Formats: sequence, structure tokens, C-alpha cells
Amino acid sequence: MTGSKKEGVNKKNLTAEQYQVCHLKGTEAPFTGKYYNHTEAGTYKCVCCGAELFRSQDKYDSGSGWPSYIRPFHPAAVKEVIDNSHGLQRLEIQCRQCEAHLGHVFLDGPQPTGLRYCINSAALIFEHESSK
Repeated sequence: MTGSKKEGVNKKNLTAEQYQVCHLKGTEAPFTGKYYNHTEAGTYKCVCCGAELFRSQDKYDSGSGWPSYIRPFHPAAVKEVIDNSHGLQRLEIQCRQCEAHLGHVFLDGPQPTGLRYCINSAALIFEHESSK
């Protein structure tokens, strides 16, 4: 993958599930991710590169089985890519910094954005607010 942003990611630093989700565009089983019911204050970062992706204050329980957020940490934190897999057209969400697959965004979220960023826990690490 010459010239790819993913070149710097060391596969040895990821678990098999993290690698499957982030680099092979897999999905963890619903209601099983470590951040699904997580409610502590802080920042969710990319497990591959450490980029800030989502804030705990923007997290909500969508009932979908995955951590859900109304917006990214900042608009340039993630990028949207059209995903035509599984016979559907969806918007895949990737880390803008390293292009790791994070999940998908849907138009059925709460106000004020109306968006649901449905993200795999395996793609995230959490930094407690108090450790900043």
C-alpha cells in the first residue's frame, strides 16, 4: 500500500478484532462493544493513530447496539466514503488521519444534528477527561 496513510499503522499493536474492524471493514456484534454502555466523561480516539474522534458529551444511546454520537470531535476528524457493500448504499466513516474504518453515519439521529454516527468500539480508545 505504497503512499497510503495506513502505512504507519503497526498490525502488531492491534487485537485481531481491532484489525478486522479498522482495516478489513468488519463490524463487531451489536451490544458487545466495550464502549456501548460507557458513560464516563472524556474523548474517544482512533485506536490506530490516536486522533480525537468523538466527545462523550455527544454520545447517546441509540438502541442500535453500537456507541452512537451526534457529531464528530470536529468536522475534519472523520471522512465519509460511499459504501455499497451488502446490497445497501451507506456512508462509511473513516478516521481522516489514518483512514481506519470506524462505522457508518445515518440520518436518523436526534437533534440538533439529526445524525447517528454508529461506531465500532473496537475502533476506539478512550481518554478520561481527568487525564488530559
